[in-house]
Amino acid sequence: MLKENIRRIARELHEEAVANRRHLHANPELSFKEYNTSAFVAKKLTESGIPFEKKADTGIVALLKGTKSDSDQVIALRADIDALPITEANDVAYKSQNPGVMHACGHDMHTSSLLATVSILNQLKSEFSGTIKFIFQPGEEKIPGGASLMIKDGALENPHPTHIIGQHVMPELPFGKIGFCEGPYMASSDELYITVKGRGGHGAIPHLNIDPVSITCQLIVALQQIVSRQANPIIPSVLSFGRLIADGATNVIPDKVEIEGTFRTFDNEWREEAHKRMKKMVSSLVEGMGGECDFEIRRGYPVLINEERLTKEVRYYAEDFLGKENVINIDPCMPAEDFAFYSQQIPACFYRIGTGDEANGITSGLHTPTFNIDEKSLETGPGLMAYLAVKSLGN
Repeated sequence: MLKENIRRIARELHEEAVANRRHLHANPELSFKEYNTSAFVAKKLTESGIPFEKKADTGIVALLKGTKSDSDQVIALRADIDALPITEANDVAYKSQNPGVMHACGHDMHTSSLLATVSILNQLKSEFSGTIKFIFQPGEEKIPGGASLMIKDGALENPHPTHIIGQHVMPELPFGKIGFCEGPYMASSDELYITVKGRGGHGAIPHLNIDPVSITCQLIVALQQIVSRQANPIIPSVLSFGRLIADGATNVIPDKVEIEGTFRTFDNEWREEAHKRMKKMVSSLVEGMGGECDFEIRRGYPVLINEERLTKEVRYYAEDFLGKENVINIDPCMPAEDFAFYSQQIPACFYRIGTGDEANGITSGLHTPTFNIDEKSLETGPGLMAYLAVKSLGN
């Protein structure tokens, strides 16, 4: 009966969940600036009579206690609320009204889904024991990561959950499918900022200059040796540079070149070692070619680890709710997620929910201006998470 009750309420709430998602999609806010989004979440929780606290400025932590029997068991469910600096290209009624900002990573779905999960569980609180902590978290898209700030502000305390569960949209998966990966799932992520300084001048007399463009070209190629020749081949590692500014001209060598990139891996020890090797290589190569440099590594998110026992358990419940044919294995991936900070503190399970719909042209990837979701997932997502929560509490 629990399963059927959850499914019924999820169906009844679907229209409201879609409306909430469309409101959030039309009014996106960047990381750590989610004031209206936070106020919207607080309003919905207040209307449902759910107590909550503000954390890390724009974050919210709500609590719901089951009344079936006394239990000190506590679990946490998490959604992120921030958007990206992308100009939306979709022609939809709920298109972003905030120029240059878009929910292109599905956080609008995550937030509306968790709000619907709160409503489902609130209606069924007499059918479970224990406490569920709902974390609406800011700043997933920007270092230092809202998860780290929420943890520092006590989001995992008073009460302390035994484990945490999170979901994330996956447009590559069709609606109705769920993906799990046990163990290390998403890579650590660090940002690299390098300024190569030389001595600019006329491009026709390079011998009188110190060319930072030439030095930078050598440097980018050389740094790839960190991954291709110095990393253990069995440890996934990625080093990419996506921004290079050399503000000269056809006949002008600039004084400096700025480059920005990312380093990702699945091994914390190698992460630290790679940082040391990159700093040494950058310094020696640039100075050896007559230049100077500044090199900053901004530490990002750690490796996201899906605790194996918990993930097996959650997967079992997902198969029970959706059917085994709709629950699949997915591979580890190099993108990063600040949910990893929670996974470093307590057992965690972070799974993917299918939101693609090829027949209706909903196929664009995350972080693209045409990203969208199959909104039928706003029935599956809340219902599944509600079921996982109740079963994880031992009910």
